[in-house]
Amino acid sequence: MIRRRSVAEPLLRMYRVFALSVTLSRMRRRHFLTLSAATLGGVLVYSLDRKASLLTAQHKPIRLALRFFTETEALIVAAAASRIFPSDESGPGAREAGVAIFIDRQLAGSYGRDRFRYTQPPFEDAPRELGYQGSATPRQIYREGLKALQGFHLLAPAAQDEALHEIESTIFFSLLRQNTIEGMFCDPLHGGNAGMVGWQLVGFPGPRMSNFDEIEKYYGKAFRPKPASLRQATGAKVRPSEDEQ
Repeated sequence: MIRRRSVAEPLLRMYRVFALSVTLSRMRRRHFLTLSAATLGGVLVYSLDRKASLLTAQHKPIRLALRFFTETEALIVAAAASRIFPSDESGPGAREAGVAIFIDRQLAGSYGRDRFRYTQPPFEDAPRELGYQGSATPRQIYREGLKALQGFHLLAPAAQDEALHEIESTIFFSLLRQNTIEGMFCDPLHGGNAGMVGWQLVGFPGPRMSNFDEIEKYYGKAFRPKPASLRQATGAKVRPSEDEQ
């Protein structure tokens, strides 16, 4: 059976080419976020009693290309995320995990455009448990919400906490908190959880296909496996969803 080509297919291809050209054009003018290697996590090892030991941490600055945020916006988001999930005696927090990079990548991709959420009428009232039901996309929510946090990254920690408390009831803060947690514990291929510090913090071994060998080797002993990312576990160059057009 020969499939008849839809008249919409050429238009769809043209749109994809246009979208790609816009993306490439923007990448040429992209902003950068300058962080130290230590800020992005370094190499950490956790003992069974949750005490962290910093083995290596380079302080050479790293310039990370931003896809959605401006440099100032990224600094604000990084500062806000670090107050939502701060580092303490238990281990590193959102700043060390590179959460701002995770959020930047997500907003630049299909998630930021609300590609997979139903946003066309007719609408029905939904219970709060079903989550956000508005028409604004995550990109729009962040752009609008960040206006209320201008200069946030320059404030003292106590003043930052006060500023976040003032917007605590907004959809922007709710989304920022959600994305901060996601960036803390996502697979590193998405830009967050740098050095798998989030997984080490909670003892998550990563998406392993099997633990049979470890069970046999450490049977009856206290053992915490070193986490492995999806790319490490599969040995494949997995492409994150936010890189898809």
